Amino acid sequence: MTNNGQLFVITGSSGVGKGTLIKKFLEKNPQIEYSVSYTTRLPRPDEINGINYFFVTRKEFESAIKNNEFIEWAKFSDNYYGTKISTVEKALKNGTNLILEIETQGALQIMDKFPNAKYIFIHPPSAQELEQRLRSRGTETEEAIQKRLSAAKKEYEISKLFTYQVVNDNIDKALEELQKIFDGNKDV
Repeated sequence: MTNNGQLFVITGSSGVGKGTLIKKFLEKNPQIEYSVSYTTRLPRPDEINGINYFFVTRKEFESAIKNNEFIEWAKFSDNYYGTKISTVEKALKNGTNLILEIETQGALQIMDKFPNAKYIFIHPPSAQELEQRLRSRGTETEEAIQKRLSAAKKEYEISKLFTYQVVNDNIDKALEELQKIFDGNKDV
């Protein structure tokens, strides 16, 4: 695949503030596009179909898997998440810099396909802070929270495979770190 644009893959455990961080980053960098992923989970009250995610049925998602339409996909907390190949190829071919905000499993799937992408793992300040953030959402059951906390422990070990590590303990500091990565001014 010809990569004229730069691909930035951002991941981290649920609740680390990826969405907030990326939203603020894109406000400062409107020339960078955000790739909207597909999911089978229900939208949260503030989420909009086609903006935050493309919310699809399990049947639609599984059909797309069978048709090899995804560059990556994962099942997480009993829901599917994935990124369409066509979205990424079109953006990069057009010279567009593109951010993928995806689950850790999905990021691992595309490392071989896009070795020149910049892989960024967002960490919480601590495990206790992560749990507090998940609980403060008020959108998930206790069982779902426990699944996400268990997954976060595994993801921490996997994070060592990512080129860049950003701790989201202070939004302004984390934004500054992201900007350095995007500008090519951050050492590995």
